[in-house]
Amino acid sequence: MPEISKKGRLMPASPIRKLVPFAEEAKRRGRKIYHLNIGQPDIPTPHAALEAIRNNTLKVVEYSHSAGNESYRRKLAGYYRAIDIDVDHTQMLITAGGSEAILFALMSCLDEGDEVIVPEPFYANYNGFTVTAGVKIVPVTSTIETGFALPPVAEFEKLINNRTKGIIICNPNNPTGYLYSRQEMEQLGDLIRRHDLYLFSDEVYREFCYDGHTHFSAMHIKDASDNVILIDSVSKRYSACGVRIGALVTKNNEVVSTAIKFAQARLSPPSFGQIVGEAALDTPADYFGQVQQEYIERRNLMVKMLNDIAGVLCPLPRGAFYTTTRLPVDDADKFSQWLLSDFHYNNETVMLAPASGFYSTPGLGKNEVRIAYVLKKEDLEKAIICLREALDQYPGRTL
Repeated sequence: MPEISKKGRLMPASPIRKLVPFAEEAKRRGRKIYHLNIGQPDIPTPHAALEAIRNNTLKVVEYSHSAGNESYRRKLAGYYRAIDIDVDHTQMLITAGGSEAILFALMSCLDEGDEVIVPEPFYANYNGFTVTAGVKIVPVTSTIETGFALPPVAEFEKLINNRTKGIIICNPNNPTGYLYSRQEMEQLGDLIRRHDLYLFSDEVYREFCYDGHTHFSAMHIKDASDNVILIDSVSKRYSACGVRIGALVTKNNEVVSTAIKFAQARLSPPSFGQIVGEAALDTPADYFGQVQQEYIERRNLMVKMLNDIAGVLCPLPRGAFYTTTRLPVDDADKFSQWLLSDFHYNNETVMLAPASGFYSTPGLGKNEVRIAYVLKKEDLEKAIICLREALDQYPGRTL
């Protein structure tokens, strides 16, 4: 039998989705499952975006420009300028989700064997993107005791060598909900300037910042325009994950002209997704105000209920709609599987994402889980009650 590729063997399975077979089996047994494992918002997609599809009069679904429809890029540039990111439509590519934007950025900027420093825990699919690009992740660890704040710059410095070509951040952060401050971002700016590194800044949760905190984009870092690659997406901002539309944005013209060659090789981004993305830019501001208030209420409910459980530590997220929480269990992977295969409370159970899959350093995250507070408050409350009962019954409880 022919061998599978080395890259295929190295490609990690999704830690967010690996428990799906156990969930499917639990559902076949009649269990109701509260899905706290995946960042799929239940917030309605904006009316303007949906109407653009319903009222579409296309006679032929054609290829678009490989960089995306010019009308969309021009309109998206206006969105960025409104938040003080001064770019034009030639400084961006529309991509098949933020995922393709990250992949194009890595392949345009790094060679196989190069290294990127990434604060862990990090979005698990960065592992897959770097394997695809032949790039090595070098983790720098943030801790739950600090609420997952950016590790000191000195810790980054220790990891920099002649193979280091960039840093990847997600701000606000998936999976922790941490929002990097302006000071932290400027420290990173100083670092990338001194070492001439790329900063790949995943800002897909930009609109989800709470308690009066504001988002400071990597594009706002002074004198670093050639170093910064912005990754963006409509998925979470407009609750439109399935349209698979993102963007790569940079003032580095050489990166744009290189990335477009990868874009040409896949021909064009999705046509109907671009229609949704362009129309979504007309979403009124009060939509985001209502969504933000809903997530704040969910977050506050979740954090209080979790921290009221003996042995649980849940930092207060300042952005996105995730928390990485410590549980009093021997092994969060085993516990998460046990929830689906062996436990129920009133014929209900909870699906979590074990945090070990969000770390690169072996052994970290062993007693942590990522929770996505994407359920309405009534369901979120039931899910946490269910989790509390599960912790009382779990044979591997440590406290």
